[in-house]
Amino acid sequence: MSDSPKATDRPSAAPPGVNSVDRFFKISARGSTFGREIRGGFATFFTMAYILVLNPIILGSAKDKFGHQLDAVQLTTATALVAAVMTIIMGVGGNLPLALAAGLGLNAVVAFQIAPLMSWDDAMGLVVLEGLLICVLVATGLREAVMHAIPQPLKQAISVGIGLFIAFIGFVDAGFVTRIPDAANTTVPVQLGGTGALTGWPILVFCLGVLLTIALLARKVKGAILISIVTMTVVAMIINSVADIKAWGLTTPAWPDKVVDTPDFGLVGDFSLFGAFGETTAITVVLLVFTLVLSDFFDTMGTVVGISAEAGLLDEQGKVPGLGRVLLIDGAAAAAGGAASASSATSYIESAAGVGEGARTGFSNLVTGGLFALALFLAPLLTIVPLQAAAPALVAVGFLMMTQVKHIDWDKYEIAIPAFLTIAVMPFTYSITNGIGAGFLAYVVIKTVLGKAKEIHWLLWGTSALFLVYFAIDPIEQVLGVK
Repeated sequence: MSDSPKATDRPSAAPPGVNSVDRFFKISARGSTFGREIRGGFATFFTMAYILVLNPIILGSAKDKFGHQLDAVQLTTATALVAAVMTIIMGVGGNLPLALAAGLGLNAVVAFQIAPLMSWDDAMGLVVLEGLLICVLVATGLREAVMHAIPQPLKQAISVGIGLFIAFIGFVDAGFVTRIPDAANTTVPVQLGGTGALTGWPILVFCLGVLLTIALLARKVKGAILISIVTMTVVAMIINSVADIKAWGLTTPAWPDKVVDTPDFGLVGDFSLFGAFGETTAITVVLLVFTLVLSDFFDTMGTVVGISAEAGLLDEQGKVPGLGRVLLIDGAAAAAGGAASASSATSYIESAAGVGEGARTGFSNLVTGGLFALALFLAPLLTIVPLQAAAPALVAVGFLMMTQVKHIDWDKYEIAIPAFLTIAVMPFTYSITNGIGAGFLAYVVIKTVLGKAKEIHWLLWGTSALFLVYFAIDPIEQVLGVK
């Protein structure tokens, strides 16, 4: 029988570290081992390595106000560099198994909403400003205070919602669930496979991967998630070599023409901190930065809480250990992403794959960060894992995070309804921030109508007001004449 820990296991006592590294990262104290941390680091990397392909595609496909596009090779280097450096810093400084890289969603905002209004230098300058502003919020204690003000059941709902969200990401990334091309002619927005049925070898690889992963988890096999990723990658490479399939998506499981490539750091440091103010109105700049800050703020909050809860690291009050350092590093990562022209970097929910492998400390980040550093030179070799082989890990982790739903009191509507909205809105809108906002607003409204407004922390009042602005940003922009 495996000695892999359950997500909620906590050691009854803190055993002394076997060496200085163990003591520094509290590996034994948190009931982990070097083997689990290393497996977790590999699992996290392979689960989120797609960002090395996807971020350059998103940013590289857009043009700025002057018609300029960013170089894809330079974007790949910048993406890997920021992910490597900030993931290692989070491991050493925050001691959480929480990897960082360019944030999906945020990079789309930069590419398609901000860049068309100014130059790329100016757009990345706004990202740097966003990161610096988040660091100020952390330094004043406001960001940490907001997280501590959230009721414990809502934190649990955030974790459950993220579980469903990350499972949905897995199904979508693998092509098991797809958007219906002509959705205007139907009330059903998504479908099974690409045509309403499961077709093609890539989908078979995903399905076999899910079955293999859950079978290994049920058998409590050590390294279940990582074994599944590696096994299905090999299977995918064999299938691709025989059938020469073109429908793998972003990453084709084929041995590359060359293993080593020279990194190009041409975009690093290519930003203008205040140039945006000369390209558009001050109101527009403020609203753009506000959108970036709010999305990054609450995406990170949900991710940190969800990962920490899944790893069993929350204390009795539901607080994250060393939260101030964690949030400061995350804010610095946003600024670093902008400074490298890789868009805002943020904590990755795919870190849950590493937690599922037993990672409980920042030591696993040294492995993940080291692999991203290797990707600077070995990108052709390290990006052969297709999404269909990595996505089963997200489905399995979604299940593990979903188990926390049992801790929510569903008979108490004043918390059950906000919890439900938090859980439901995340996957249905493809956004952690939207789910948190819906839950906050529902919690404040229900407490108020029940005559319990005094029980609401003042910070929840403030953040709920910000979410009202966030959800109503379009009419506000129209009133202010921004649009």
